[in-house]
Amino acid sequence: MAQSCIGARGESKLTRGTPAHFPFPRVCNRHMTALDATACKRHIACMIYKILRSDEWAALQSQGETTGAPIDLADGYVHFSTAEQVRETAAKHFAGADGLMLLAYDENTMTGDLRWEPSRGGALFPHLYGPLRLADILWAKPLPLQNGGHIFPDDLT
Repeated sequence: MAQSCIGARGESKLTRGTPAHFPFPRVCNRHMTALDATACKRHIACMIYKILRSDEWAALQSQGETTGAPIDLADGYVHFSTAEQVRETAAKHFAGADGLMLLAYDENTMTGDLRWEPSRGGALFPHLYGPLRLADILWAKPLPLQNGGHIFPDDLT
């Protein structure tokens, strides 16, 4: 069953604790753009995912945070994917790569400036403007390579 961002009383984790005088929902310490609001409506589960190569994973474990992979450094933000996007991300950017780790994050509790921005074909992807922190990870699982494709955990939400 997919985890929901809506609480028992029907209030969103995005708006819980937001003072009435705020013109838009507060998302932890993040600035919420119109695209972020649209993405939140479309993306029910709060989980987002990051794929790291073994050396990137080792660096994150030893240093506690990282600015990301070379593509993240070049673009100025850490790339994430939703459960619906992560398989295509792996196929497009990590085809044939062995030793990958899949990291799961809760978009509502992670530290940093998370924004939903258009990317592939106009789809909204989560981008983190700031370091990727080991302390924010909910879980990390290997992405084994089998018959040319990556095997994903069954519990992606």
